[in-house]
Amino acid sequence: MPFTVAVVGASGRLGSVVVRVVEAMPEARLTASLGSRDPLEAAFAADVVVDATHPAASPGIVGAAVAAGRRVLVGTSGWSEERLAALRRQVAEAPAAGVVVIPNFSLGSALATGFATIAARYFDSAEIIEAHHAGKVDSPSGTAVRTAELMAAQRGPFAAPHADQRARGQQVGGIPIHSLRLAGVVARQEVLLGGAGEVLTITHDTTSNAAYEAGIRAALLRTAETSGEVVVGLDRVLGLDVALGLASTDPAPAPVEGPGE
Repeated sequence: MPFTVAVVGASGRLGSVVVRVVEAMPEARLTASLGSRDPLEAAFAADVVVDATHPAASPGIVGAAVAAGRRVLVGTSGWSEERLAALRRQVAEAPAAGVVVIPNFSLGSALATGFATIAARYFDSAEIIEAHHAGKVDSPSGTAVRTAELMAAQRGPFAAPHADQRARGQQVGGIPIHSLRLAGVVARQEVLLGGAGEVLTITHDTTSNAAYEAGIRAALLRTAETSGEVVVGLDRVLGLDVALGLASTDPAPAPVEGPGE
């Protein structure tokens, strides 16, 4: 029997893609598509609740779903390690619930983050430039923060020069993150790693929302089977952390210093 899915934020950029994916899945059945004016409790009859809302609203929605014993797929940005730590404590007290948090549903993005995490072992200098459409309300992106946290977890915090200057971006694990918000952009991330006489650049471009569909399907299937834990990252859903030889545990919170852009 298909598992049932409720999508909160169904009319938004991500939510509309999730609805389309669920409707095409033989393993799942869409039972609720909720907007900001709909009662959240209507989602709790489903097996899986998808949060595709806003960073300010997401913690409350996810917390309420966990308290109701639901399995939750989180696609909303803004889930720092501090927030995740609080979520893990809540899930530990509600073992029937389970949460999968995906900063980015793109397979290419997950691979690029994995490659950057491996490369971080061999370089002492790193910066991240991320660009998204002008309508994205948060910065830096959850993908950039997650990438920086994983990189710092591999080799310890980086030491960026002139980190006290505002133009140097927001520091995560000692890595400056520079956020661009431009019309005409879907999503782009560049990780630059510098060494003696060389610069390694790892770039990923999203050109269409279709890039997220395979990751959404995989994450939904994983969420339907998740209880008593918080799983973070598409890399863990797909087993890329094992394939790339990376630690499967989540990193400790990376320090966030300095003003954002």
